[in-house]
Amino acid sequence: MRRLSPDERQLWEKVVQSVRPIRPRPAPAAAAPAPPPVPPPPASPGRVATPAPRSAPVQAPPPAPGTTLDGSWDRRLSRGVVAPDFVLDLHGHNLATAYDLLDRRLEMAIGAGARLLLLITGKPPQGDRSERPVKRGAIRAAVGDWLAASRHARDIAAVRNAHPRHGGAGALYIVLRRRR
Repeated sequence: MRRLSPDERQLWEKVVQSVRPIRPRPAPAAAAPAPPPVPPPPASPGRVATPAPRSAPVQAPPPAPGTTLDGSWDRRLSRGVVAPDFVLDLHGHNLATAYDLLDRRLEMAIGAGARLLLLITGKPPQGDRSERPVKRGAIRAAVGDWLAASRHARDIAAVRNAHPRHGGAGALYIVLRRRR
């Protein structure tokens, strides 16, 4: 790295003086001396000194659905060899009734110790046969958000697309966590 010539240095000093920071830095506070440690009060006779309460350990948030399955589960689901424990068909429901039914059935499946729930949402409209310019139905579009915000989100290990044998693009597998 080469050194600046006197002319370059003078020009650089002008540039530095003309620059304003985007976010002004807070002024450094004067270093105040740390207060001396306070000794614990002497224990009176007949009383046992109690240690200071410890803060509760911070729990890590549960892993996001879809990140907790091992390879064997994914292979079995992609081949369609797993039989669902519960099947929930949302055909003919609007968003409100579909959400309520999904919530109730999740509660039932979790209570029964089920591991796999097949959620049938219906296939998306096909090209010119549909008058609506959407690629998927409203229920199918909302299911991911429903499950993430559900009171049962901690019990859901993963959500995967269903095998064609179980409905393909019109269905989802909801893999539930094992109870311990």
